[in-house]
Amino acid sequence: MDFWVYMLRCSDGSYYVGSARGSLDRRVQEHQQGAYPGYTTSRRPVALVFSERFVRVEDAIASEQQLKGWSRAKKEALVSGDWKRISALGKRGASRALLRDDADASPQDEKCDGGEK
Repeated sequence: MDFWVYMLRCSDGSYYVGSARGSLDRRVQEHQQGAYPGYTTSRRPVALVFSERFVRVEDAIASEQQLKGWSRAKKEALVSGDWKRISALGKRGASRALLRDDADASPQDEKCDGGEK
């Protein structure tokens, strides 16, 4: 069975990180339809901006928790595939210029209440 970690960009510009067991497409459609009340229900439509497949559920859960702890700037770097920026943002004392995107962001990103486990 496949396990997925995914990130959605919500209509208000915030990000939602979740996990799914089985079909990622089905899980994204559930978010689009508001099938389960939660963070994305009032922030539709959503767009899938990142996903990663895992074989082991433990690895998917660990990855989901890690991504939920990331700053908005780091999530943006992941979405754009900017690995150099991700690395720089992960270092202690990351420069203020690198963190500028976080200060400019008005909506807060969801950091808890993931998807299916």
